[in-house]
Formats: sequence, structure tokens, C-alpha cells
Amino acid sequence: MTALRALAGGMDVPPRDGEFEVRYVAEGGGLQRVPLNEVGRMRFEAVAPARAFVSYKGQRNFPGLWWSATVGGHVGYESWLERDHLMLLDFDPAVVGISSQPFWLSWSTAEGKVRSHAPDYFARRADGSAVVVDCRPLERIKPRDAVKFEATRRACERLGWDYHVVGAVDGVVAANVRWLSGYRHPRHAREDVAAALLAAFTEPAELMAGAQSVSDPIAVLPVLFHLLWRHQLAADLSVPLHPLTHISATGREV
Repeated sequence: MTALRALAGGMDVPPRDGEFEVRYVAEGGGLQRVPLNEVGRMRFEAVAPARAFVSYKGQRNFPGLWWSATVGGHVGYESWLERDHLMLLDFDPAVVGISSQPFWLSWSTAEGKVRSHAPDYFARRADGSAVVVDCRPLERIKPRDAVKFEATRRACERLGWDYHVVGAVDGVVAANVRWLSGYRHPRHAREDVAAALLAAFTEPAELMAGAQSVSDPIAVLPVLFHLLWRHQLAADLSVPLHPLTHISATGREV
């Protein structure tokens, strides 16, 4: 965050809660306006996007919808970078709710100009804590954007929320989680096969050997990958998954 402050320079960000306003889509539709000090208990993980996802011929980014196993529905993204971080939020066992473009944060500068920013994601954790995420590689953050990110950080800090500006995901981790995400749907949760796999990996064993000890890998591997997605089985995802990858049961109940 120090780098962001340096990029922002001496440009104005608001020092008091009263200078922040939050706009979000109310349950019945339409934007609701509230001061910052009234939003701490709101369920932003369940709101509709506060702004539309732009799509047009020739655009350089790639918007789309990600089916989230966490929320059981689609969550939007505006680039592949956002998609990768949305995927990681969906994969995070601590996260129980996710929304995209959850609200507009607005404030006035010392010169009386109104600035606004809509963060990329809001995520709720199982312990009730929250994190707001903006996706942008550091080298692509312009000073004007840095000011908006710094203001968002200050607002989140006052609410007790975490705030992260995130860049490119490690390529190996992203590839592994993307592979596992293909098996995130509950249709892969075959209880009989899952129970046998958890027993087979009570002690760490190689991926393919453990699968073969249960039954035909063609039938077993989708369930194995689903259990890895759900963190009931664990592997080192910092290196590429392969038949000799060591897998172990975590004892985690989902």
C-alpha cells in the first residue's frame, strides 16, 4: 500500500467519515444513498452490481460471468485478471459470500470536487469479517486511480474491513485452481466415492495411486478434484498437479 500512497502523491483524500457516501442497489432496485457510518452491518455480499458491465465490439478486456460455488449463482467480472481473483475468492474456504461492483464510494476533495469509485469485489468471511478487492497490476495504476484506491482503503479501514489491491496471480496456482474449478459444481460430490477417497488419503499418497485404489480413475478423478476444490483433500498447488502429486485428507467437514 505504500507504493499506492506514493502514486497518489499529495492529492486530496477525505479525512472524515462524513465526507464519504455509499450508494448501492437496494433490494427493490434503485440506488440507495447512505453515509459511511451506516453501512458496516449491511450485507454487501448479497447486493446486485452498482454499475453495469460494459461490453462493446473491439474492447480489449474480457467481461463475463463466473458461476460461483460459494454463492450458487453467477458473479460478474470485467477482465481475465478479475476472473482469476474471483476464482480465488470462490476457492477460499473462509469466504461465504461474494459480490461484484458492490457499491459506489463517493467523497469530496478539498476543492469541492466529487470523486467516486466502485470497487471490484466485496467478500464476506465465515467469521463475519469482510474484504474489499480491487484488481489492477501495480505498474498499470495511474495517479488518479491511486487516489481512488487510497480513499477506498481509508473508508474500509474505518469500517473494520480489509482492503486489497491485487495484481497478476501466480501462473501455476492460477492454472491449478482453474483446473479444479472445472469440478466445483456439487454434481461431482458422489458421497460413496468421496468417502472412499477420504479413507484412501488418510495418509498422504500419490494422486493417481490413491484414485486407482478406490476404483476406475475415470469415475474417481472428478470426485477427487471436487474434494480438492472443497479443501477436504489437500495438495501443494504452488507446483503443477500431476499423477505423482501427494494428496492428503484434511479432516475438514463441508
